[in-house]
This record gives sequence, C-alpha cells and structure tokens, in this order.
Amino acid sequence: MSFKDLKNKSTADMTARLNAEMEKMSKGSKSYKDDRFWRATQDQSGNGYAVIRFLPPGESQDIPWVRLFNHAFKGPGGWYIENSRTTLGDKDPVSEMNTRLWNSGMESDKDIARERKRKLSYISNIYVVSDPSNPENEGKIFLYKYGKKIFDKINEAMNPEFEDEAAINPFDFWKGANFRLKVRKVAGYTNYDKSEFEQPSELLGGDDTELETLYNKQYDLSEFSDKSNFKSYDELKTKLDRVLSGTENTSTAEETTVSYEERTPTPAPEKAAAVAPEQEDDAMSYFERLANEG
Repeated sequence: MSFKDLKNKSTADMTARLNAEMEKMSKGSKSYKDDRFWRATQDQSGNGYAVIRFLPPGESQDIPWVRLFNHAFKGPGGWYIENSRTTLGDKDPVSEMNTRLWNSGMESDKDIARERKRKLSYISNIYVVSDPSNPENEGKIFLYKYGKKIFDKINEAMNPEFEDEAAINPFDFWKGANFRLKVRKVAGYTNYDKSEFEQPSELLGGDDTELETLYNKQYDLSEFSDKSNFKSYDELKTKLDRVLSGTENTSTAEETTVSYEERTPTPAPEKAAAVAPEQEDDAMSYFERLANEG
C-alpha cells in the first residue's frame, strides 16, 4: 500500500482490517489444553468435589493406568519441562546428574537434586458420575492424571491394612466402587486426604449393553508411554546443559568425557514453587503454565 493509499484509508477501515487480522491470529494460536483430560474444579477456597469411577483396562491394555515420570525446573537458561526417559527404563541425564549430586555428600547438592527430582503421575480412564461444578461432564469418559496420593488410595482399596476390610478392585465394572474426590487447600497445598471409595456397586446398574459401549469408548493409554513422546538422551542432555548454563552444549552422550568432579559447579536453578507430595498430580500443569507465561 502506497503512502497516498494509506492517507486515503479511513481510520475506521484500517481498524476493522487490523481487528479482523488479530482475530484470525488468535484463532490460529496453539492451545496447550487437552480436552480429553478431566480436572476437578476448585472454588476460591481451593475446595472441590466430584464422584468418579476408574475404568478397567481397555482392549489393548494389560493394566488400567500408565505411569509417567517428568522433570520440571528452571535454570539460568530457562525452563526444563520434559518427560523422563526413566519412564521407559532408560538412562536420563537429569536423573544421572541428580544421583551424582545426591552422592556428593554436600547438603547444597542434595537441595539442588530435590528441586530437580522426578515427578510421578498416573493416567487412567474415568467415568464422571457427578461433577456439581460442571454437570455437562457427567456420564462421559475422560482421561484423568493423578499423583501418588490418589494412587495410594487405590492401592489401599485393593490391599486393605486390616483383616475386617474387604479388598476391592476399583477398576471393575461390576464389583468396583465410585471414588469421592474431595479436594482441599491445606497450608497452601492441594490435599486429597478426605477422598474415599464408596461401597462396591455395579456401574450403570450392571447393564452389559451400556457397559460395553462405555468400554469401547475408552482412550488408548499406550500413546502416553510411546517412545515418540520422549526425546533422545542426547536431545535431553543438550537442553539440560543449555538450561543450567544459559549456553548450548552440543556434545553427545558418547562425546561427553568430562567427569562430574572435573566440571565447573552447576549453579543452583531458580527455585520454582515447592510442590507437596499431595500436589504432584497438579505439578506438571502448574509448571507448564509458568513456562508458557514466561
């Protein structure tokens, strides 16, 4: 557009064109939200309540969950938010460095290792029985990401501590049990201590037709542990060096010959918000939000 054309264009026309273009850009922006996942809605006090049912393993699965390890921390070179290759039973550069730091005998090194520790999470298929804050979710299947605290509740149900308590399989359609998810804020952290399983009951009244339909709608969990979701050791090592030093190190695992003792001490990363054990199922989404906002 020439200067003359620019001058002849009315302000209203130009503003309308710019607004239209901004709207197009906004619609085309990348979203990090996966609508397949369900999360409990918490009120301003941090409280939330819902009733969910853990579903059995799908047709191509042996167990009804997938276990994942992640790392999330910030250093001079930015955020390190990556799936850990230890999920696959392979070597991972962060875990290796954490082991060296922990074994150094220095408390300062142990503090760094704690800040960079693996965060454990699980993913399962669930059926939402009741969601008072979002009733449109009721009667639908979602993926649910949760941490060790809730997994411990599942384990306790399957392996009760006392003889007068009957073991249940929470993932069973017919003999499983609904899970009352009770979320609270305790000392500033998300807490699930009051969550509990109900008495065993048949899901959907034990109607085989409805249950089969539900069974066939479950999400395949194998994608979350597929190797394609994990960067190679060398890619992770390069990123780790960049995050910790602020500069890029292009050496590969085979080319890295400098021992830990010979390295220049790694500066402590910028501290992220502390994550309590009860909160680890929310940790990754929290760190991802921080990284995206930064």
